[in-house]
Amino acid sequence: MNAPLPSLFVPHGAPTFALAPGAAGAALRDEAQRLPQPRAIIMVSAHWDTAVPTVGVADRLDTIHDFWGFPEPLYEIRYPASGCREAAGEVAAALSAAGLPVQQDAERGLDHGAWIPLRLMYPHAEVPVIPLSLVSHGGPQLAWQMGRALAPLTRQGFLVMASGNLTHNLRDFQRAYAQGGSGSGYVKQFTDWLAAHAAAGDVPALLDYRRQAPGGVQAHPSDEHLLPFYVALGAAGEGAQAERFHAGIDHYVIAMDAYRFTPRGTALN
Repeated sequence: MNAPLPSLFVPHGAPTFALAPGAAGAALRDEAQRLPQPRAIIMVSAHWDTAVPTVGVADRLDTIHDFWGFPEPLYEIRYPASGCREAAGEVAAALSAAGLPVQQDAERGLDHGAWIPLRLMYPHAEVPVIPLSLVSHGGPQLAWQMGRALAPLTRQGFLVMASGNLTHNLRDFQRAYAQGGSGSGYVKQFTDWLAAHAAAGDVPALLDYRRQAPGGVQAHPSDEHLLPFYVALGAAGEGAQAERFHAGIDHYVIAMDAYRFTPRGTALN
C-alpha cells in the first residue's frame, strides 16, 4: 500500500491575493515543491456550496471569476486545469462508501477559492483537479465526515486541498479599513486557539469552535470559510499531526494561515 499524502488547508484570501501573493503565496509554492507529485487534486473551496456533496466531473475546468469590482487584470487570469472522470468516480465512490449522499456536476469549473491557490502551487496546471463541494448546512461535523470519507484516497495518490480562510467577517473587513484596523484583536486570539487545539489533536473542541473558541462567532458569522479546514483535518485520518506552516493576517482581519495534516506514522522527505 502506498504511503498517504498529507491533506492541506490553504488560504485564498481576497481575490487580489492572485496578484500580490506575498509571504502566504511563497509558503504555498514551497509546500507544493516539498510534496510528491499527486495523481489528482481533490479541490474543496468555500465558494462551492450545495445541498449534498457534489463532485465535479468536467473534462476541462473553466476559470470562474466569481467577484466584482476588482482590478481588471484579475478577470484576465485563466487557470487551464483539466479534470479526470476516472478519478472523479473514485471520489464519488469513496463518499458513497462512507454512507454520504453524492451527486455529480458535469459543468462546474474552478471558482476563485480554488484557482487562486492552485495557480500558486501548480502554475502549469499539470495535475488533474476534481472539484468537490461543501455542504454548509451540515456544519463542521459533516465537513469532517466528508474528509474522513476521502482519507483512503490519500493512499492512492490523491491530494486533498481545501481552501478557505481561518477568519472571514466582511463587515469587520470594511470596519477595519474605516478605523485603521482597530477592533481586530480577536483574529489572533482565534487563530492561536485553533492552532493549539489542532496541534493537540483535540477534534471535539475544534468541531465545537463556535462555543469554545475566543472570537469564534465574530471570526465566522457563517461557517463556510472555515469548513474546508475540517475537510482537510478529516482526510488525514485519526491521530493526524497538524502543522501550521504559515501564519499571517492580510487586510487587518483576514487570517492567511495554512495547515498541513499528516497521517499518523507518515514522514515526508
